[in-house]
Amino acid sequence: MKKIAALLVLSVLSLSACNTVEGFGRDMQQGGKSLERSAQDSK
Repeated sequence: MKKIAALLVLSVLSLSACNTVEGFGRDMQQGGKSLERSAQDSK
C-alpha cells in the first residue's frame, strides 16, 4: 500500500512538471513500468 501511495505522489509531481503531450506520455509510461515492477516484486 505504501508503494502505491509513493507512486501516486511521484506521478502527481511528474505530471505537474510535464508541459507537453509527449512528456505526459513518457510520464505515464514510466508510471506504468514502475507499477508493473511493483506487481512483479509482490508475486
